[in-house]
Amino acid sequence: MKVALVYDRLNKLGGAEQVLLAFHKLFPQADWYTSVWDPARTPFTRNWRVHSSWLSHVPLLRTHHEWFPFLMPFIFEAYDFSSYDLVISIGSAECKGIITDPSTFHLHYCLTPTRYLYSHASEYLTNPLYRFVGRYLRAWDQVAATRPDLMLAISTQVKKRIKKYYNREAAILFPPVDTQKFTSINSSLTSSILHLPSSYFLVVSRLVPYKRIDTLVRVFNQLPKDNLVIVGIGSELRKLRTLAHSNIHFAGLVDDQTLVRYYQHCQAYLQANEEDFGLSMVEAGLAGRPVIAYGVGGACDIVVPGVTGLLIPGNDVQSFISAVDKFRSLSFDSGACRKNALSFAREIWQAKLKQVLKPYVQATTI
Repeated sequence: MKVALVYDRLNKLGGAEQVLLAFHKLFPQADWYTSVWDPARTPFTRNWRVHSSWLSHVPLLRTHHEWFPFLMPFIFEAYDFSSYDLVISIGSAECKGIITDPSTFHLHYCLTPTRYLYSHASEYLTNPLYRFVGRYLRAWDQVAATRPDLMLAISTQVKKRIKKYYNREAAILFPPVDTQKFTSINSSLTSSILHLPSSYFLVVSRLVPYKRIDTLVRVFNQLPKDNLVIVGIGSELRKLRTLAHSNIHFAGLVDDQTLVRYYQHCQAYLQANEEDFGLSMVEAGLAGRPVIAYGVGGACDIVVPGVTGLLIPGNDVQSFISAVDKFRSLSFDSGACRKNALSFAREIWQAKLKQVLKPYVQATTI
C-alpha cells in the first residue's frame, strides 16, 4: 500500500511535532507533502521523504509564508496523488484541500478549522485587505472541507467547530503522547539540583500573547509566598520579565530530561488559555502532577475535576488566585493522574487509528 502524508507547512517547530512523529512512526516509508519545508528549523524531518513547493526555495516565502496565504490553495491543489492508496492530511489550514482520485482514500486529521478564518477571525482579519483575502480563502476553504472522505477531530472542541463551520461529523481521536520519556527518566534529581525553588507551580509554553502567560505572572505577583516557573521562550519574554516579581522564574528552553524533572517536582501545572487539546497538561499528568486549568477546550477532555486537577470557570487573575487557594486545601493522587494521562499514549492512538482505517483501506501493513 502506498501512503502519502500531507501537512500545512514544515518550516518551524510547533505543538504538532509529536503528532507528525507518530504518523511517521506508523508510516515510515510514506511520502510527505507540504507547502513550505525548512529542514534547518525542523531537524526531525531531515531524513523524511519530503516534497515541498517552490515556496521553499524563496527565502522570504520560506520564513514568512503567512504573508502570502492566497498562494496556498494553488500549492496544495497542484500536487498529484493519483499513485497513492491512502492519503492522510494533518493540519488546521489548507492541506485538506488536496485533490485525490476516487480510488484514493483521503483522511483528514483536523487540528482545528482554520483559526483566522473562523473562530478567531475578528483578531486576525483586522483591516479591509485582510478581510478581502479572508473572504476568498473562506469560500475556498468551504469547498476544501468537502474533499476528505473522512474527518477526525483532536478534541471535543474541535469536533464542535467542524460541525459548526463545515457541517460535517467527525469522530474524536485524541493526539498521541510519547509516554516513554516519562518512564525512562527517573526523578533522582531534586529541585535544588535543578536550581529551582523547593516548591513551585509550573507552566510550559511558547511565550506569545494568546497563551495568556501574562495573566499567570500577574497572579503570582499577588502570591509572593508561592513560586511560578515558566519554561519556554517567545516574543513576550522581555515584557514578562519586566512584569514579573522575584518569585517568578524563567527557565527558557530545556531538554526533554530536564523538562520531565520540572514536571515531576512541581506542585501543579497551570493552563491559562483555551487550547484545542493541550499536550502539556497530559505530560504533567504523566509525571503524576495535577493540573489547574481554564475549563474550556481541550482541558475538558484531559482534566478530571477533583481527581486529576481543577477546572475553573474564568481565566482572569482573580479566578486563578482563588483556584490556587482552593488547591492548597485539596490532595491529588499521583497514581490517578498518571493513569488518566496514560489513556492518551501513542500506542493507544495508533491502535484506534488502525481501527478507523480498517473499513476503508485493504492492507496488511497498517
